[in-house]
Amino acid sequence: MDKSRRYLSPEQKAAILREHLIDKVPVSDLCDKHGLQPTAFYHWQKEAFKNLPSLFERKGDAKVVSLRRENEWQASLLAALRVKLSHKDEVIAEIMEDLVAAKKTLGGPR
Repeated sequence: MDKSRRYLSPEQKAAILREHLIDKVPVSDLCDKHGLQPTAFYHWQKEAFKNLPSLFERKGDAKVVSLRRENEWQASLLAALRVKLSHKDEVIAEIMEDLVAAKKTLGGPR
């Protein structure tokens, strides 16, 4: 039994979900009618409900969320760079101490 994989467009998936939610067609009947596995149907339904809040966001809200995420990313990057800079300063201080000690023991120029 060789079944090739079918790809349904987002519009087709929405229409199938609409049949269940609005027309109250049972999931088993929809799956038989469209040749679907119930798990696929329930996955689409879960994704639809998960993404539902984004339909009610204002366009400006999405921009604010995007800017907030970018600011958080930049803040974490800045914190990482500060840690690297302080580590670099510690390494330079250690090297300078070693250089001064080596000059003292070898009698280099003062």
